[in-house]
Amino acid sequence: MNMKKILTWAGVAFLLFFLFSAPDQASNVVNGILASLRGAAEAVITFMQNLFQ
Repeated sequence: MNMKKILTWAGVAFLLFFLFSAPDQASNVVNGILASLRGAAEAVITFMQNLFQ
C-alpha cells in the first residue's frame, strides 16, 4: 500500500470518528466551511459583475 492511500484512509477514519463522537461540533465545522465557500463565491460574482459593467 502506498503512503497516499494510507493517509487517505486515515483521514476518512478520523472524519468518521469526529462525526460520530462530536456531531454538534462537526456540523458547526461543516457550516463554517460552507459559509466560507459561499462568501468566496459571492466575492467572485461581485468582482465579475463590476468587471463587466
